[in-house]
Amino acid sequence: MRILVVGAGAIGGYFGGRLLQSGADVTFLVRPRRAAELASAGLVIRSPTGDVTLPNPPTVQADALKQHFDVVLLSCKAYDLDDAITSFAPAVGPSTAIIPLLNGMKHLDVLDARFGGARVLGGLCAIAATLNEQREVVQLQPMQSLSFGERDGGSSDRVRAIFEIFQRGNFNASASDHVMQDMWEKWVFLSSLAASTTLMRAPVGVILTAPGGKDFLLGMLDECSATAAAAGYPPAGAFFQRVSGMLTAEGSPMTASMFRDLSAGLPVEADHVIGDLVARADAAKVPVPRLRISYTQLKVYEAQRQS
Repeated sequence: MRILVVGAGAIGGYFGGRLLQSGADVTFLVRPRRAAELASAGLVIRSPTGDVTLPNPPTVQADALKQHFDVVLLSCKAYDLDDAITSFAPAVGPSTAIIPLLNGMKHLDVLDARFGGARVLGGLCAIAATLNEQREVVQLQPMQSLSFGERDGGSSDRVRAIFEIFQRGNFNASASDHVMQDMWEKWVFLSSLAASTTLMRAPVGVILTAPGGKDFLLGMLDECSATAAAAGYPPAGAFFQRVSGMLTAEGSPMTASMFRDLSAGLPVEADHVIGDLVARADAAKVPVPRLRISYTQLKVYEAQRQS
């Protein structure tokens, strides 16, 4: 099974690297700068679960991509999606399965329109990782998982075949029979955390020390959960209790990656993660005043950054 990993940054580099380490047939679709880095230093992963250096991993650049692949693992940021699609489109054949690991849901519509819904699986991952100054992939916490599945539920021959390969990667791969529910629950958690920490410019523990902080955090979770429920994917009780506990943990340093990107003056996924949720809430007539304010301030940040 030939796997094309789009990009070799923190997410693609980690999961693709672990697959390559396990012996899977992996090729990284990268830009010239990253190709040179990987050819020179290899793909280096620093991780609590074990460091590894993969010398000269297989790479290809967009202008040389001619052959079809069995699986395309897509891990770009939402604002890079259009460029990513253009770059990997030649790799998509009649039987190619695309596994996107982007946050939210908007990307599914874009991928469906370009490649057809039958080629696009549901997918999500949970990992805290970054590239350091040496361009090494650094896993910040032991947490790591990758889940994927048919969007209409159940299993399939292709999902089982992909899972057989992915489970050897030692990153807690799972083939989900309810991947859309999983994706919505991740979106609820991520949007609650991102909207709260970017709006307040502080981690959870600091927000909790402020008057009304706990009510604010739980209110944001309620708004995001109500939007998911209106779409037909109400968060499960166990999920809601777990996330509520994470958002009310005193002294918690937890922030969203969007908060870290904003703090560093980098692009953020305002429209894809927060704006699309607001739009879906509006369509379902679900009031989301906290979420709406957070989206507005993110768009203000984007406007200031562009100017």
